Amino acid sequence: MKRSGSADLPLHYGHVPMWLAERMSTLGLAITEAIIAEYGTGEVLRRLSDPFWFQSLGAVMGMDWHSSGITTSVMGALKKAINPYAKELGIYVCGGKGKYSRNTPQELLNYSSRTGVDGAELVRSSKLTAKVDNTAVQDGFQLYLHSFIVDQSGLWTVVQQGMQSHGSTARRYHWHSAGLTSFVDEPHTAICGVNQGRILNLVAGDASGARNSIMDMSAEDPQRMLAEIRHLKMPDHHDVRAKDVDLKRLGAMLWLTHEKQPKDFADLLLLEGMGPRTLQSMALVSEVIYGSVARFDDPARFSFAHGGKDGHPFPVPVKVYDETISVLRQAVEKAKIGNSDKLQAIQKLGELSRMAEKSFTPNENFDQLIEKERRDSWKYGGRTVFGKAKPPGDQQLKLF
Repeated sequence: MKRSGSADLPLHYGHVPMWLAERMSTLGLAITEAIIAEYGTGEVLRRLSDPFWFQSLGAVMGMDWHSSGITTSVMGALKKAINPYAKELGIYVCGGKGKYSRNTPQELLNYSSRTGVDGAELVRSSKLTAKVDNTAVQDGFQLYLHSFIVDQSGLWTVVQQGMQSHGSTARRYHWHSAGLTSFVDEPHTAICGVNQGRILNLVAGDASGARNSIMDMSAEDPQRMLAEIRHLKMPDHHDVRAKDVDLKRLGAMLWLTHEKQPKDFADLLLLEGMGPRTLQSMALVSEVIYGSVARFDDPARFSFAHGGKDGHPFPVPVKVYDETISVLRQAVEKAKIGNSDKLQAIQKLGELSRMAEKSFTPNENFDQLIEKERRDSWKYGGRTVFGKAKPPGDQQLKLF
């Protein structure tokens, strides 16, 4: 059974600077490799079909935590990073934004010729997912992005996004082939966008009569594949506020990485040498790799790993970002040759953070936390699309 949900995504324009785009690709590859090493390619596809995890991944990569721009930027970064290693990883990303979406059929056929998967069926699936979301679901959004991710077994996930011709919102659609029994009866794992009220949805479970009248489809009687509807409402405000974050989760993680600092745990000795700020980022990266579904209900929390390119909640700490990449890459490379101690240490860091939550009570100084991050940003090479962070006069401020 799959989970379904929706999310309100404010439409954001702008660009991803090269200094961030390159790091997004490197971190995205490392996270993907870590998930594959631990769970396999099927888990990467399952997670990409979850809108909560997808939004959290974008936030931890330094994108605006709540905007539609995460979709294009994350999928572009993953395609650039993963495809050169597709044979080794066993996973491949097709399509993209605009003209690149039209390349999807040929890319799938090329991939099938190298792996032996059924290219014709994959192309059919790609076209049907786009047709359903552009035509059968008439919600006022026209698709402009179509990404098709497939592994060597033929399992696939689709992430595509539409935009209103007049408006300030976007809608993201998630598909996953595992358990899919019909393209015309509740096929989505999620549709993410602002609730527009009643729409014409010819693939809704109760629209079978309309489908039989409008489309001459063969008689199908699939079981409902959606067990639960999850709703992720992304606010219009750009800044990160206390109400957007689970303060108990965030505070426990900060207490562990900044105050307790788990140097006395034997399993974490491999992580010594990193300062508390890098441990903070690593704890959130650990969550993205090893966390359960319920841990991604507050994607804003993951922006406290590497900030955001527009400065919310604070500038991207480039030096910390690079250290995070370095630690994770080393752990992944060692795991490839049978030495998984570092990956296990990263996993343990997330586990310790979750354990700390059980007895942790957060203080009411969330705004001070953000202010401290901004004041200290220059120390970590803080940077936004507007420029580099500069040192302030007063840098003394207490965490949580």
